[in-house]
Amino acid sequence: MKITFLLEGLAIMGIISSGFADDQASNVELAGDWKITVSVPGKGLKADFTINPTDPVKVLNEKYPTLPDFNPKAWGGWQKGIALKGVKAQECTVKNALDPKSLKITQGDSGESFAKGTDFDADLDWGGVGRLTAGKIKAGVPVLLTYEYTPQRIDSVVMDAAGKSFSLKPGTPHVSLPKPPELVSGETRIANIYLPAGKTEKLTTANIFPVLEQEFPAELSAKFAGAAEKLLPKTLKTLKAGGNLKILAWGDSVTDGGFLPDKDKDRWQCQFVSRLKQKFPNAKIELVTEAWGGHNTTQYLAEPPGSVHNYKEKVLAVKPDLVVIEFVNDAGLKTVQVNERYSKLLADFKELGTEVILQTPHYVRPDWMGLSSQRDIDNDPREYSKALREFAAKNNVALADAAERYGRLWRQGIPYLTLMSNNINHPCPEGMKLFADSLMSLFE
Repeated sequence: MKITFLLEGLAIMGIISSGFADDQASNVELAGDWKITVSVPGKGLKADFTINPTDPVKVLNEKYPTLPDFNPKAWGGWQKGIALKGVKAQECTVKNALDPKSLKITQGDSGESFAKGTDFDADLDWGGVGRLTAGKIKAGVPVLLTYEYTPQRIDSVVMDAAGKSFSLKPGTPHVSLPKPPELVSGETRIANIYLPAGKTEKLTTANIFPVLEQEFPAELSAKFAGAAEKLLPKTLKTLKAGGNLKILAWGDSVTDGGFLPDKDKDRWQCQFVSRLKQKFPNAKIELVTEAWGGHNTTQYLAEPPGSVHNYKEKVLAVKPDLVVIEFVNDAGLKTVQVNERYSKLLADFKELGTEVILQTPHYVRPDWMGLSSQRDIDNDPREYSKALREFAAKNNVALADAAERYGRLWRQGIPYLTLMSNNINHPCPEGMKLFADSLMSLFE
Protein backbone atom coordinates (compact mmCIF):
# COMPACT_ATOMS: atom_id res chain seq x y z
CA MET A 1 0.00 0.00 0.00
CA LYS A 2 1.34 3.40 -0.95
CA ILE A 3 0.80 6.75 0.74
CA THR A 4 1.61 9.82 -1.32
CA PHE A 5 2.06 13.25 0.20
CA LEU A 6 3.60 16.58 -0.70
CA LEU A 7 6.75 17.94 0.84
CA GLU A 8 4.95 21.10 1.91
CA GLY A 9 6.71 23.62 4.08
CA LEU A 10 10.23 22.44 3.23
CA ALA A 11 11.22 25.96 2.20
CA ILE A 12 11.08 26.80 5.89
CA MET A 13 13.87 24.28 6.49
CA GLY A 14 15.99 25.40 3.51
CA ILE A 15 15.25 22.36 1.38
CA ILE A 16 13.82 24.33 -1.57
CA SER A 17 17.29 25.75 -2.16
CA SER A 18 18.58 22.22 -2.48
CA GLY A 19 16.42 21.67 -5.52
CA PHE A 20 13.07 20.50 -4.14
CA ALA A 21 9.97 22.15 -5.52
CA ASP A 22 7.20 22.73 -3.00
CA ASP A 23 4.88 20.50 -5.06
CA GLN A 24 7.39 17.63 -5.21
CA ALA A 25 5.64 14.40 -4.21
CA SER A 26 7.08 11.95 -1.73
CA ASN A 27 5.82 8.40 -1.21
CA VAL A 28 5.67 6.20 1.86
CA GLU A 29 4.85 2.61 0.97
CA LEU A 30 4.13 -0.30 3.28
CA ALA A 31 6.57 -2.93 2.09
CA GLY A 32 5.84 -5.63 4.65
CA ASP A 33 4.42 -6.15 8.10
CA TRP A 34 7.20 -4.03 9.61
CA LYS A 35 8.81 -2.45 6.57
CA ILE A 36 8.30 0.84 4.75
CA THR A 37 9.77 2.33 1.59
CA VAL A 38 10.22 6.10 1.37
CA SER A 39 10.93 7.74 -1.96
CA VAL A 40 10.99 10.99 -3.92
CA PRO A 41 10.67 9.63 -7.45
CA GLY A 42 11.49 12.91 -9.15
CA LYS A 43 14.82 13.13 -7.35
CA GLY A 44 15.76 9.48 -7.46
CA LEU A 45 15.69 9.21 -3.67
CA LYS A 46 14.59 5.94 -2.15
CA ALA A 47 15.17 4.16 1.14
CA ASP A 48 13.82 1.06 2.87
CA PHE A 49 13.38 0.92 6.62
CA THR A 50 12.44 -1.76 9.11
CA ILE A 51 10.42 -0.49 12.05
CA ASN A 52 11.11 -2.43 15.22
CA PRO A 53 8.09 -3.23 17.39
CA THR A 54 8.15 -1.55 20.79
CA ASP A 55 9.68 -3.82 23.41
CA PRO A 56 7.33 -4.66 26.27
CA VAL A 57 8.29 -3.54 29.75
CA LYS A 58 8.39 -6.31 32.34
CA VAL A 59 7.35 -5.39 35.88
CA LEU A 60 8.33 -7.94 38.52
CA ASN A 61 6.78 -8.08 42.00
CA GLU A 62 5.39 -4.56 42.14
CA LYS A 63 4.40 -4.21 45.79
CA TYR A 64 1.09 -2.85 47.05
CA PRO A 65 0.32 -2.62 50.79
CA THR A 66 -3.19 -3.89 50.17
CA LEU A 67 -5.48 -4.74 47.29
CA PRO A 68 -8.84 -2.95 47.37
CA ASP A 69 -12.10 -4.71 46.64
CA PHE A 70 -12.82 -4.95 42.92
CA ASN A 71 -15.63 -2.58 41.93
CA PRO A 72 -17.14 -3.64 38.59
CA LYS A 73 -19.50 -0.65 38.60
CA ALA A 74 -16.78 2.01 38.71
CA TRP A 75 -17.03 4.50 35.84
CA GLY A 76 -13.47 4.10 34.61
CA GLY A 77 -11.70 0.78 34.27
CA TRP A 78 -8.72 2.13 36.20
CA GLN A 79 -11.07 2.94 39.10
CA LYS A 80 -12.24 -0.64 39.60
CA GLY A 81 -9.30 -1.38 41.89
CA ILE A 82 -5.71 -0.23 42.12
CA ALA A 83 -4.37 1.21 38.86
CA LEU A 84 -1.17 -0.57 37.84
CA LYS A 85 1.72 1.88 38.12
CA GLY A 86 3.28 0.92 34.82
CA VAL A 87 0.24 1.90 32.77
CA LYS A 88 -0.63 5.02 34.77
CA ALA A 89 -1.22 8.23 32.87
CA GLN A 90 -1.85 11.07 35.28
CA GLU A 91 -5.00 10.10 37.23
CA CYS A 92 -6.02 7.46 34.65
CA THR A 93 -4.30 4.64 32.80
CA VAL A 94 -3.51 3.98 29.14
CA LYS A 95 -6.04 1.67 27.58
CA ASN A 96 -4.66 -1.55 26.06
CA ALA A 97 -1.11 -0.93 27.31
CA LEU A 98 -1.28 -3.97 29.62
CA ASP A 99 -0.60 -7.42 28.21
CA PRO A 100 -3.77 -9.12 29.50
CA LYS A 101 -2.12 -12.54 29.71
CA SER A 102 0.79 -11.35 31.81
CA LEU A 103 -0.89 -10.34 35.07
CA LYS A 104 0.01 -12.47 38.10
CA ILE A 105 -0.59 -11.80 41.79
CA THR A 106 1.32 -13.38 44.65
CA GLN A 107 1.40 -12.80 48.38
CA GLY A 108 3.97 -13.21 51.12
CA ASP A 109 7.33 -14.95 51.24
CA SER A 110 5.71 -18.20 50.17
CA GLY A 111 4.88 -16.73 46.79
CA GLU A 112 1.34 -18.07 46.94
CA SER A 113 -0.38 -17.23 43.65
CA PHE A 114 -3.99 -16.29 43.09
CA ALA A 115 -6.55 -16.91 40.36
CA LYS A 116 -8.40 -14.29 38.35
CA GLY A 117 -12.14 -14.65 38.73
CA THR A 118 -11.77 -16.48 42.03
CA ASP A 119 -9.40 -14.44 44.17
CA PHE A 120 -9.20 -11.22 42.19
CA ASP A 121 -10.64 -9.54 39.14
CA ALA A 122 -9.24 -6.99 36.73
CA ASP A 123 -10.21 -4.68 33.92
CA LEU A 124 -7.48 -5.87 31.59
CA ASP A 125 -8.09 -3.09 29.07
CA TRP A 126 -7.41 -0.36 31.62
CA GLY A 127 -5.24 -2.10 34.20
CA GLY A 128 -7.53 -1.77 37.22
CA VAL A 129 -7.10 -4.66 39.68
CA GLY A 130 -9.00 -5.57 42.87
CA ARG A 131 -9.58 -8.47 45.24
CA LEU A 132 -12.74 -10.54 45.37
CA THR A 133 -14.09 -10.71 48.90
CA ALA A 134 -14.85 -14.43 48.65
CA GLY A 135 -11.33 -15.21 47.49
CA LYS A 136 -8.06 -15.94 49.28
CA ILE A 137 -6.56 -12.44 49.12
CA LYS A 138 -7.05 -10.86 52.52
CA ALA A 139 -7.68 -7.15 53.00
CA GLY A 140 -4.79 -5.18 54.45
CA VAL A 141 -2.17 -7.75 53.44
CA PRO A 142 0.59 -6.73 50.99
CA VAL A 143 0.52 -8.27 47.51
CA LEU A 144 3.02 -8.48 44.65
CA LEU A 145 1.91 -7.88 41.07
CA THR A 146 3.88 -9.03 38.05
CA TYR A 147 2.87 -7.95 34.55
CA GLU A 148 4.03 -6.63 31.18
CA TYR A 149 2.95 -3.54 29.28
CA THR A 150 3.92 -1.92 26.01
CA PRO A 151 4.29 1.87 25.93
CA GLN A 152 3.75 4.16 22.96
CA ARG A 153 6.52 5.28 20.58
CA ILE A 154 7.00 7.69 17.69
CA ASP A 155 9.80 7.11 15.16
CA SER A 156 10.66 9.62 12.44
CA VAL A 157 11.80 9.34 8.84
CA VAL A 158 14.18 12.26 8.37
CA MET A 159 15.78 13.92 5.35
CA ASP A 160 19.32 15.20 5.75
CA ALA A 161 20.28 18.87 5.40
CA ALA A 162 21.52 18.35 1.84
CA GLY A 163 18.23 16.81 0.75
CA LYS A 164 20.06 13.76 -0.56
CA SER A 165 19.22 10.93 1.82
CA PHE A 166 16.72 9.62 4.35
CA SER A 167 17.31 8.09 7.75
CA LEU A 168 15.13 6.54 10.43
CA LYS A 169 15.31 7.95 13.94
CA PRO A 170 13.74 5.84 16.69
CA GLY A 171 11.75 7.59 19.39
CA THR A 172 11.87 6.99 23.12
CA PRO A 173 8.95 4.89 24.38
CA HIS A 174 6.60 6.49 26.91
CA VAL A 175 3.35 5.10 28.22
CA SER A 176 1.31 8.30 27.74
CA LEU A 177 3.36 11.15 26.26
CA PRO A 178 5.77 9.85 23.61
CA LYS A 179 7.72 12.51 21.74
CA PRO A 180 9.11 12.36 18.21
CA PRO A 181 12.92 12.14 18.22
CA GLU A 182 14.79 15.43 18.16
CA LEU A 183 16.37 16.59 14.90
CA VAL A 184 19.77 18.12 14.34
CA SER A 185 20.15 21.40 12.52
CA GLY A 186 19.10 21.23 8.88
CA GLU A 187 17.25 17.93 9.08
CA THR A 188 13.62 17.74 7.98
CA ARG A 189 11.03 15.38 9.38
CA ILE A 190 9.28 13.61 6.49
CA ALA A 191 6.96 11.26 8.36
CA ASN A 192 6.31 9.88 11.83
CA ILE A 193 5.62 6.23 12.52
CA TYR A 194 3.31 5.93 15.51
CA LEU A 195 3.12 2.75 17.56
CA PRO A 196 0.27 3.02 20.08
CA ALA A 197 0.22 1.39 23.49
CA GLY A 198 -0.11 -2.37 23.55
CA LYS A 199 1.02 -4.97 21.09
CA THR A 200 0.97 -3.89 17.45
CA GLU A 201 0.65 -6.91 15.17
CA LYS A 202 1.84 -5.11 12.03
CA LEU A 203 2.02 -1.68 10.47
CA THR A 204 -0.99 -0.20 8.68
CA THR A 205 -1.69 3.21 7.20
CA ALA A 206 -3.07 4.22 10.62
CA ASN A 207 0.51 4.07 11.96
CA ILE A 208 1.97 6.43 9.36
CA PHE A 209 1.73 10.19 9.90
CA PRO A 210 3.27 12.10 7.00
CA VAL A 211 4.38 15.63 7.83
CA LEU A 212 2.22 17.59 5.41
CA GLU A 213 2.68 20.95 7.13
CA GLN A 214 5.23 22.30 9.59
CA GLU A 215 2.67 24.23 11.63
CA PHE A 216 -0.92 25.42 11.61
CA PRO A 217 -1.35 27.21 8.25
CA ALA A 218 -1.01 30.99 8.39
CA GLU A 219 -3.93 31.42 6.00
CA LEU A 220 -6.26 29.59 8.38
CA SER A 221 -5.06 31.62 11.34
CA ALA A 222 -5.44 34.81 9.29
CA LYS A 223 -9.20 34.36 9.01
CA PHE A 224 -9.40 35.33 12.70
CA ALA A 225 -7.22 38.42 12.28
CA GLY A 226 -8.97 41.61 13.31
CA ALA A 227 -11.52 39.76 15.44
CA ALA A 228 -10.51 41.62 18.59
CA GLU A 229 -10.93 44.99 16.90
CA LYS A 230 -14.40 44.05 15.71
CA LEU A 231 -15.73 41.84 18.51
CA LEU A 232 -13.62 42.80 21.54
CA PRO A 233 -13.21 46.57 21.09
CA LYS A 234 -13.15 47.50 24.78
CA THR A 235 -10.61 44.81 25.59
CA LEU A 236 -8.34 45.81 22.72
CA LYS A 237 -8.59 49.51 23.56
CA THR A 238 -7.65 48.83 27.18
CA LEU A 239 -4.70 46.68 26.16
CA LYS A 240 -3.37 49.27 23.75
CA ALA A 241 -3.82 52.08 26.28
CA GLY A 242 -1.98 50.16 28.99
CA GLY A 243 -5.04 50.08 31.22
CA ASN A 244 -6.32 47.61 33.80
CA LEU A 245 -7.95 44.48 32.36
CA LYS A 246 -9.55 41.69 34.37
CA ILE A 247 -9.81 38.39 32.49
CA LEU A 248 -11.90 35.49 33.78
CA ALA A 249 -11.01 32.00 32.56
CA TRP A 250 -14.10 29.88 33.18
CA GLY A 251 -14.24 26.17 32.50
CA ASP A 252 -13.78 22.60 33.66
CA SER A 253 -10.73 20.49 34.51
CA VAL A 254 -8.92 21.69 31.40
CA THR A 255 -9.14 25.22 32.78
CA ASP A 256 -8.34 24.09 36.32
CA GLY A 257 -5.17 22.40 35.06
CA GLY A 258 -4.30 20.78 38.38
CA PHE A 259 -2.73 17.88 36.48
CA LEU A 260 -0.07 20.07 34.81
CA PRO A 261 3.60 20.18 35.88
CA ASP A 262 3.36 23.92 36.59
CA LYS A 263 -0.25 25.08 36.43
CA ASP A 264 0.65 28.74 36.99
CA LYS A 265 2.70 28.61 33.82
CA ASP A 266 1.24 25.80 31.73
CA ARG A 267 -2.53 26.37 31.81
CA TRP A 268 -3.98 27.72 28.57
CA GLN A 269 -5.11 30.93 30.25
CA CYS A 270 -1.68 31.51 31.79
CA GLN A 271 0.02 31.00 28.42
CA PHE A 272 -2.55 33.32 26.83
CA VAL A 273 -2.09 36.11 29.38
CA SER A 274 1.70 35.76 29.24
CA ARG A 275 1.60 36.28 25.49
CA LEU A 276 -0.85 39.16 25.80
CA LYS A 277 1.59 40.86 28.17
CA GLN A 278 4.37 40.41 25.65
CA LYS A 279 2.24 41.95 22.92
CA PHE A 280 0.87 44.73 25.15
CA PRO A 281 3.67 45.27 27.72
CA ASN A 282 2.07 48.33 29.33
CA ALA A 283 -1.27 46.65 30.05
CA LYS A 284 -2.03 45.62 33.62
CA ILE A 285 -3.78 42.26 33.31
CA GLU A 286 -5.42 40.46 36.20
CA LEU A 287 -6.24 36.81 35.58
CA VAL A 288 -9.00 35.10 37.57
CA THR A 289 -9.72 31.39 37.13
CA GLU A 290 -13.01 29.72 38.02
CA ALA A 291 -12.97 26.04 37.13
CA TRP A 292 -14.77 22.89 38.19
CA GLY A 293 -13.26 19.62 37.05
CA GLY A 294 -15.64 17.01 35.70
CA HIS A 295 -18.55 19.44 35.44
CA ASN A 296 -20.27 21.60 32.83
CA THR A 297 -22.34 24.77 32.47
CA THR A 298 -25.55 22.89 33.28
CA GLN A 299 -24.15 21.98 36.68
CA TYR A 300 -22.82 25.47 37.31
CA LEU A 301 -26.27 26.94 36.72
CA ALA A 302 -27.86 24.35 39.02
CA GLU A 303 -25.61 25.04 42.02
CA PRO A 304 -27.47 26.68 44.93
CA PRO A 305 -26.46 29.96 46.61
CA GLY A 306 -23.49 29.48 48.89
CA SER A 307 -22.06 26.66 46.80
CA VAL A 308 -18.36 26.70 46.01
CA HIS A 309 -19.28 26.87 42.31
CA ASN A 310 -22.49 28.89 42.29
CA TYR A 311 -22.78 30.63 38.91
CA LYS A 312 -23.84 34.06 40.18
CA GLU A 313 -21.48 34.15 43.14
CA LYS A 314 -18.37 32.60 41.59
CA VAL A 315 -18.65 33.56 37.92
CA LEU A 316 -20.80 36.65 37.41
CA ALA A 317 -19.68 38.22 40.68
CA VAL A 318 -16.12 38.43 39.34
CA LYS A 319 -17.37 41.16 36.96
CA PRO A 320 -14.57 40.61 34.48
CA ASP A 321 -13.82 42.87 31.54
CA LEU A 322 -13.32 39.75 29.41
CA VAL A 323 -14.43 36.17 29.98
CA VAL A 324 -13.00 33.21 28.07
CA ILE A 325 -15.25 30.15 28.26
CA GLU A 326 -13.86 26.61 27.88
CA PHE A 327 -16.10 23.60 28.47
CA VAL A 328 -15.18 20.35 26.78
CA ASN A 329 -17.70 18.90 29.24
CA ASP A 330 -20.43 20.76 27.32
CA ALA A 331 -19.54 18.76 24.21
CA GLY A 332 -22.61 16.57 24.60
CA LEU A 333 -24.96 19.51 24.03
CA LYS A 334 -27.06 19.49 20.87
CA THR A 335 -27.52 22.55 18.68
CA VAL A 336 -30.78 23.62 20.31
CA GLN A 337 -29.20 23.30 23.74
CA VAL A 338 -26.12 25.27 22.68
CA ASN A 339 -28.26 28.12 21.40
CA GLU A 340 -30.37 28.17 24.55
CA ARG A 341 -27.49 27.82 27.02
CA TYR A 342 -25.05 30.21 25.44
CA SER A 343 -27.73 32.79 24.72
CA LYS A 344 -28.31 32.97 28.46
CA LEU A 345 -24.61 33.18 29.26
CA LEU A 346 -24.08 35.85 26.63
CA ALA A 347 -27.01 37.91 27.94
CA ASP A 348 -25.72 37.65 31.51
CA PHE A 349 -22.24 38.83 30.58
CA LYS A 350 -23.55 41.59 28.33
CA GLU A 351 -25.52 42.94 31.28
CA LEU A 352 -22.22 43.22 33.16
CA GLY A 353 -20.51 44.90 30.22
CA THR A 354 -18.23 41.89 29.86
CA GLU A 355 -16.86 40.91 26.46
CA VAL A 356 -16.87 37.19 25.64
CA ILE A 357 -14.62 34.69 23.89
CA LEU A 358 -15.98 31.19 23.28
CA GLN A 359 -13.56 28.31 22.77
CA THR A 360 -14.23 25.18 20.77
CA PRO A 361 -13.00 22.12 22.68
CA HIS A 362 -9.88 20.10 22.06
CA TYR A 363 -10.10 16.58 20.68
CA VAL A 364 -10.48 13.79 23.26
CA ARG A 365 -10.26 9.99 23.03
CA PRO A 366 -11.14 8.99 19.44
CA ASP A 367 -13.82 6.51 20.52
CA TRP A 368 -15.47 9.24 22.62
CA MET A 369 -15.76 11.36 19.48
CA GLY A 370 -16.88 8.64 17.10
CA LEU A 371 -13.48 8.60 15.40
CA SER A 372 -11.76 5.41 14.28
CA SER A 373 -8.33 6.96 13.72
CA GLN A 374 -6.10 9.87 14.69
CA ARG A 375 -5.48 10.57 11.00
CA ASP A 376 -7.65 12.38 8.44
CA ILE A 377 -9.59 14.16 11.17
CA ASP A 378 -9.69 17.77 9.99
CA ASN A 379 -13.43 18.00 10.56
CA ASP A 380 -14.56 17.81 14.18
CA PRO A 381 -17.53 15.37 14.17
CA ARG A 382 -19.05 16.78 17.36
CA GLU A 383 -22.33 18.65 16.94
CA TYR A 384 -21.35 20.91 19.82
CA SER A 385 -18.32 22.33 18.00
CA LYS A 386 -20.33 23.07 14.87
CA ALA A 387 -23.13 24.64 16.90
CA LEU A 388 -20.71 26.79 18.90
CA ARG A 389 -19.12 28.12 15.72
CA GLU A 390 -22.53 28.92 14.26
CA PHE A 391 -23.69 30.57 17.48
CA ALA A 392 -20.60 32.76 17.64
CA ALA A 393 -20.98 33.84 14.01
CA LYS A 394 -24.69 34.57 14.35
CA ASN A 395 -24.30 36.56 17.56
CA ASN A 396 -21.06 38.39 16.73
CA VAL A 397 -19.14 36.70 19.52
CA ALA A 398 -15.39 36.12 19.35
CA LEU A 399 -14.49 32.46 18.80
CA ALA A 400 -11.14 30.84 19.53
CA ASP A 401 -11.18 27.65 17.46
CA ALA A 402 -8.91 25.25 19.31
CA ALA A 403 -10.73 22.28 17.77
CA GLU A 404 -9.60 23.31 14.29
CA ARG A 405 -5.98 23.28 15.41
CA TYR A 406 -6.33 19.87 17.03
CA GLY A 407 -7.94 18.54 13.88
CA ARG A 408 -4.84 19.37 11.86
CA LEU A 409 -2.23 17.91 14.20
CA TRP A 410 -2.12 14.71 12.15
CA ARG A 411 -0.95 16.83 9.19
CA GLN A 412 2.01 17.88 11.32
CA GLY A 413 2.81 14.24 12.05
CA ILE A 414 1.35 14.33 15.56
CA PRO A 415 -1.20 11.80 16.86
CA TYR A 416 -3.21 14.18 19.03
CA LEU A 417 -3.75 11.68 21.84
CA THR A 418 -0.01 11.87 22.56
CA LEU A 419 -0.70 15.40 23.84
CA MET A 420 -3.13 14.13 26.49
CA SER A 421 -1.42 13.69 29.86
CA ASN A 422 -4.07 11.20 30.98
CA ASN A 423 -4.38 9.67 27.49
CA ILE A 424 -8.03 10.73 27.47
CA ASN A 425 -8.81 14.44 27.69
CA HIS A 426 -6.28 16.41 29.77
CA PRO A 427 -3.85 18.29 27.50
CA CYS A 428 -0.18 18.52 28.39
CA PRO A 429 1.53 21.96 28.20
CA GLU A 430 2.03 21.59 24.43
CA GLY A 431 -1.65 20.74 24.08
CA MET A 432 -2.57 23.78 26.17
CA LYS A 433 -0.52 25.93 23.81
CA LEU A 434 -3.01 25.25 21.02
CA PHE A 435 -5.70 27.03 23.06
CA ALA A 436 -3.38 30.00 23.57
CA ASP A 437 -2.53 29.99 19.85
CA SER A 438 -6.20 30.15 18.91
CA LEU A 439 -6.82 32.96 21.40
CA MET A 440 -3.85 35.00 20.23
CA SER A 441 -4.99 34.72 16.61
CA LEU A 442 -7.88 37.02 17.57
CA PHE A 443 -5.41 39.76 18.46
CA GLU A 444 -3.33 39.65 15.28
